[in-house]
Amino acid sequence: MQMQDVSFHASGLVRPECVLVAPDGAVFSADFRGGVAALAADGSHRLIRGETAELPDGLKPNGIAFEPNGAFILSHLGSAEGGVFRLARDGQVMPLLREVDGVALPPTNYAVRDTAGRLWATVSTRLSPRHLDWTPRACTGFIVLQDERGSRIVADGLGYTNECMPSPDGRFLYVNETYTQRLSRFPLGADGTLGPKQVVAEFGPGEYPDGLAFDEEGQVWVTAIVANRLLRVDPATRRVTRHLDAGVPDHIARIARGSAAGTLVPHDMAEAGGSPLANVSSLAFAGPGRREAWLGCLLADRIMHTPMPVAGHPPPHWHWPLRQG
Repeated sequence: MQMQDVSFHASGLVRPECVLVAPDGAVFSADFRGGVAALAADGSHRLIRGETAELPDGLKPNGIAFEPNGAFILSHLGSAEGGVFRLARDGQVMPLLREVDGVALPPTNYAVRDTAGRLWATVSTRLSPRHLDWTPRACTGFIVLQDERGSRIVADGLGYTNECMPSPDGRFLYVNETYTQRLSRFPLGADGTLGPKQVVAEFGPGEYPDGLAFDEEGQVWVTAIVANRLLRVDPATRRVTRHLDAGVPDHIARIARGSAAGTLVPHDMAEAGGSPLANVSSLAFAGPGRREAWLGCLLADRIMHTPMPVAGHPPPHWHWPLRQG
């Protein structure tokens, strides 16, 4: 994979951190204007904006996922508050998860439903402001499970929790720990209980894992912000291979030094050193045979498309009717 294979689509998006593709090829991205951007084939987009009195400052979607009826799940990354919300195609908003163990959720990174209908959500850090945990010593992130038994924290003490997802075989829950630079997994019980954490891969200097997706060969694709790379991880061997690299060495080294020293602030992460991938943060397989991918990012007003060397495994929503809920 080379940068000349990457094409750029849409314009005017606001922080399209997470990208989502329906089985019919429809493409959506999170949008910090308060909803989900639906992209058209001509590159234009329509904003499905949600409003709720519960959030006077508006929705700040970070991760997005599908509900079985075609509505969207949004993780709210507010300045001081979080939660998980459902956004219907007509803009109606309903809270799904606002607190756990009687405590309001901090800014919430990602949420997704699995094939059993359970909701998984991640909180990167309990610290405020959040950049205090942009260090390799981060350890206040956690994962919440919501099922028929209610909501509860099922994993804690994580190193800046980012995207999480059950493996296609249902045996593990995978999660990216961004600032401790690890892809980890937990054995996943039928009742949603998690076994002890297993570190699947540790990444190199400046490789901060954000989004993840599985391919049909049982390997895990990871988007790395700062380094602006697509990484493929073999869980059996822990081998990490680079399949797209648009990182800027001086920028990577500067951010890595700042993280190690605990001195990173939002201004440091507000640019990508000139990388065209603009802090690539999300990957969704798409296209014929799922041999293509759409990429989200943190710092551009557009998303990206690239051919892939291997087919992606269909995510849970590939088997849902996705009616226009």
